[in-house]
Amino acid sequence: MIKKLLTASTVVALLTSPALAEDRVSIGTGGTGGAFYAVGAGMADLLTKKLDGVTANAEVTGASIENVRRVSAGEMTIGFSSASTLFAGKNAQAPFDESQNVAAIAMLYPAVLQVAATKASGATSIADLADLKISVGPPGSNSSVLSTRLLQAHDAFNMDNISFLSYGEATGAIKNGNLDGSLILSGTPASAFIELSTTTDVTILPVDPVAVEGLLKEFPFYQLTEIPAGLYKGTDVAVSAIGDPAILFASEDADPELIYQITKTLFDNLDTLGQVHPAAKKISMDWAFNTPIELHEGARRYFDEHQ
Repeated sequence: MIKKLLTASTVVALLTSPALAEDRVSIGTGGTGGAFYAVGAGMADLLTKKLDGVTANAEVTGASIENVRRVSAGEMTIGFSSASTLFAGKNAQAPFDESQNVAAIAMLYPAVLQVAATKASGATSIADLADLKISVGPPGSNSSVLSTRLLQAHDAFNMDNISFLSYGEATGAIKNGNLDGSLILSGTPASAFIELSTTTDVTILPVDPVAVEGLLKEFPFYQLTEIPAGLYKGTDVAVSAIGDPAILFASEDADPELIYQITKTLFDNLDTLGQVHPAAKKISMDWAFNTPIELHEGARRYFDEHQ
């Protein structure tokens, strides 16, 4: 009897020991048609395979705004956000009513607001979208926020013609003839636009640099960039666009050791991570710590060790 009791107690001790405790890491990403989800899924796979005691999964969400709120509330471990949204959350700026419990892990890659319209619509500029049926991204996403600002800067915002669809849903609606165009904020190339440009004749519309001068002054995290020529079928020249860098972040009070191990695992394996999506290839130690809010102490520890 004593032997059986000892055996049972040993099993219980092993099952409850810290060495065998398992951390479940949830990663807030975005819609399946954007780079947030593709890169986040790659991170989840990498963390599960490389970090002992961790099982990670990528969650489909409404992207930046939802991720900031849910990570702050402890509903997800880490998340993706555009720089402007993360800054707004930390500093209680619209659309946030109070300061969010967040800290940065790393700047990842440029996220680019990409604008496509069907050739049948006749649109050749963003100003032409005023009279067309378009989607600006999911409700609560930074895509919808930046799209609204960009359309207003071009005097093309018409709420009566705007839908708030996921990137995949918007692509489907265009293919079915129910929409004329779509705006998505994503690393390039975006899978939703790869699909769209290979099945439908579309034009990638350029930003007017003069029209967005005021926007860039008001929101300094935005930056003029380019969508390279040949990235999408039918796009033979580079197209001007606005970018908003993608940031990986955690709650400010997240376990420093866990965040250190997550940061170390990701940045020690950038070659592997870079294979999941072209945007992931742009993740680099050179600018990783250039974040719009303070680094989490676990991430700062890793970067301090490698400076």
